[in-house]
Amino acid sequence: MAAASLRHGMKPMGAKRGWRFWAGWGLSGLMILFMLFDSIGKLALERHVIEATMQVGYPLHAIRPLGAIALACTVLYAIPRTSILGAILLTAYLGGAVASKMRIDDPLFSSVLFGVYFGVLVWGGLYFRDEQLRAMIPVRRKL
Repeated sequence: MAAASLRHGMKPMGAKRGWRFWAGWGLSGLMILFMLFDSIGKLALERHVIEATMQVGYPLHAIRPLGAIALACTVLYAIPRTSILGAILLTAYLGGAVASKMRIDDPLFSSVLFGVYFGVLVWGGLYFRDEQLRAMIPVRRKL
């Protein structure tokens, strides 16, 4: 059991958790809360969400499926064993948001790149909380 836990980037019960772990879950938690808020708003067809989504160019009948996709990606991201798959899928979802905003010629830094900023938070949170990801993509001090 302990070997399997270490393979999935989890520490055995009782192991000391460092600042990276907590910083990672802090960033990830913010992303999870935002995406839950967004996906539940789409599933509930909340008025403001309908207006914003239709302004980007999506028809009413596409809003609930987008909410379901966002919710599924977020749940996968929140579960440690499937978090990398969730991050990949969230990156794709956010990339679609960037493309949609670019298509309607929204302002670059305040609107179009919003999905990129959130993608950085998704991967930053995961990078801090997952030892295997840090080992696979090390940050080097010297070139």
